[in-house]
Amino acid sequence: MRQLNPDKYIIVTGAAGFIGSAVVRHLNNLGFDNIIVVDDIKATVKWKNLLKKRFVDWIGIDELFTWLEGKEREVQAFIHLGACSDTLEKDGDYLMRNNYRYTMRLAEYALENDIRFIYASSAATYGDGSLGFNDDHDRLEDLEPLNLYGYSKHLFDLWAKRQGVLDKVVGLKYFNVYGPNEDDKGRMASMVYKMVPHVRQHGKIDLFKSSEPERFGDGDQCRDFIYVKDAVKITCDFLYNEVGGIFNVGYGQPCTWNKLASAVFRAVNQPLNINYIPMPEDLIKQYQNYTCAEIDKLLACYKETPFSFDVEKGVSDYVENYLVTGKRW
Repeated sequence: MRQLNPDKYIIVTGAAGFIGSAVVRHLNNLGFDNIIVVDDIKATVKWKNLLKKRFVDWIGIDELFTWLEGKEREVQAFIHLGACSDTLEKDGDYLMRNNYRYTMRLAEYALENDIRFIYASSAATYGDGSLGFNDDHDRLEDLEPLNLYGYSKHLFDLWAKRQGVLDKVVGLKYFNVYGPNEDDKGRMASMVYKMVPHVRQHGKIDLFKSSEPERFGDGDQCRDFIYVKDAVKITCDFLYNEVGGIFNVGYGQPCTWNKLASAVFRAVNQPLNINYIPMPEDLIKQYQNYTCAEIDKLLACYKETPFSFDVEKGVSDYVENYLVTGKRW
């Protein structure tokens, strides 16, 4: 088990974002405040995600490597979550610079200086899911992401494997994470975030009709939903061990959109009312009708379950304590 030094820095990139800000909250709850947050906020209000959180300094993305000069012995870990996560982003050069090259450069710095490196990969690397959702390293070369975002993440996973360093870093393939602090994700926000105001205003939820009716009924397409509080606990648990490799971070059980919608209606105390609408053309070819993380490798790192929230409990906590109250975590 690794011992963390409270006097050394933990650097969190993407720290003003959804999962990044939740990581900072979790670290604060563990008693750590020697944190360097790295992010660019531009014209957003992501800064609100860092209100009431404790950290030493805020560094811009392009300023990080300059800041790191001469601090090789002062940093104990990177939790690298900074990336463009828009699955519909069309600028491939931007994605390669931001998601691939930047991650590679940061990993090289960490490896050269024996610094723990935990980074966000993505379930989007699995493509349409026809090859399954197994995080076995031997299957990496077979994966075919459906979009540039997934490809940019996949390229770094492949780089780490080909460099022979997968056992020295930790890559986390997050599945469908939902929960507080996703206010600024726009169209990439979770369906729970989008459903709640629609239910409260209109008393109904719109779900996509099935694009594969022979396999799934309307609303019976499946996702593996994991609450952000569980996702960041798992992420930070890797600070304390020496385990390396790529791990799926999901709940490990498929949940239909119909079931998720039902949980939302219960959380806002309104009767079930689902309306099925056609799926947009630009989504059909890259839409995953089924995702479910194989998490045996992740669970092998634990003696007890790492999860505190199933979908019902997670949705209830999110809706009642954050979405309805307007609070962030």
